[in-house]
Amino acid sequence: MTPIELALTPAAFPDRGEQVIARAGAITVTGFRYPTGIEALRIANARGQVVLLPYLGQMIWDAEFDGRRLTMGNGFVAPRAGASILQTYGAFAYHAGVLRNGTPGPSDTHPLHGEMPVARMDSAGLIFGADAQGDYVDLTGACEYVMGFGAHYIARPRVRLRPQSALIEVEMQVQNLSAHPMELMYMLHANFDFVAGARIVQPAPFTPERTQVRKTVPCHVTPSAEFLALLDDLAANPDRMEVLSEPGLYAPEQVFYIRAPGTDAEGRTGMLMELPDGTGFSVDWRPEDLPFCVRWILNDGDAQVAAFALPATCEPEGYAAEKAKGHVRLLAPGQTARFPVTLGLLSGAELAPARARIDAMNRG
Repeated sequence: MTPIELALTPAAFPDRGEQVIARAGAITVTGFRYPTGIEALRIANARGQVVLLPYLGQMIWDAEFDGRRLTMGNGFVAPRAGASILQTYGAFAYHAGVLRNGTPGPSDTHPLHGEMPVARMDSAGLIFGADAQGDYVDLTGACEYVMGFGAHYIARPRVRLRPQSALIEVEMQVQNLSAHPMELMYMLHANFDFVAGARIVQPAPFTPERTQVRKTVPCHVTPSAEFLALLDDLAANPDRMEVLSEPGLYAPEQVFYIRAPGTDAEGRTGMLMELPDGTGFSVDWRPEDLPFCVRWILNDGDAQVAAFALPATCEPEGYAAEKAKGHVRLLAPGQTARFPVTLGLLSGAELAPARARIDAMNRG
């Protein structure tokens, strides 16, 4: 079918209630506005729904499929505009970067996870179309960043939902519009809910060499002697976090780096979090695009999150540290980088082949 495109405008989002924008088969798109003034799109299909913020970094604010909410537990009842992601830290997934990323170190001046999470988008639209996998609806948009005597790029995020699937196809494209090379640091920050008793399945062994605990303590964590001892134990025994059977282990947070995950014949990798009810959370991507995988788990009175697979171009230690490690990518003038990731929920029937695929990656 020929794609049908619908341009969106901020004025089209009602101050009260929800307004249907479009329907196509099992997909319904409605628009509304949070009491905080933030515009939102609710895209529903046969399995559930996502809530997207078309003008605030195109975050996936919330996601629910098959009766299960996927989003981290948090204290934000609604998204808020602000200067950094810390002022609205409740999204299911957001685009971290793109000029700077991670937790700023002592010599860094950038906000947590950079400028893109809360960037005001210049434009947004919907596309209804079909490809080899069937029908879909896309939320698209563009945001141009330009600084005198500095970086100049255009970011084009996309979120795709299909009528019968609980998987969300996310992509960020970044094009360098400057006449000079541009530094690039990107991560898809997917914040799944913390589910006690869940098991993490990955195409890498739970060994100290391949599942490494972060020993650096970020500035927002005040370490106790017990916390430092726990880091030493996790560094030697990372398999302790394969099953989330110790909820108290993750207050303060724990961060791990999954090294060199296995891939399938198409060069893709994937990770699962198998839930006690027989379903599972899933993240799938190509290490060629996003060569680093970060795991962030936090379970305290304010937030409950199991970000078990965060694909990235670098580690999250801030600009100066990543620059020193050689992890800051350079984008040539006119060059475009693409970062596609698929994530969401798998039913019990869908989970078994996904686990078999990861087992095959481990054997490979």
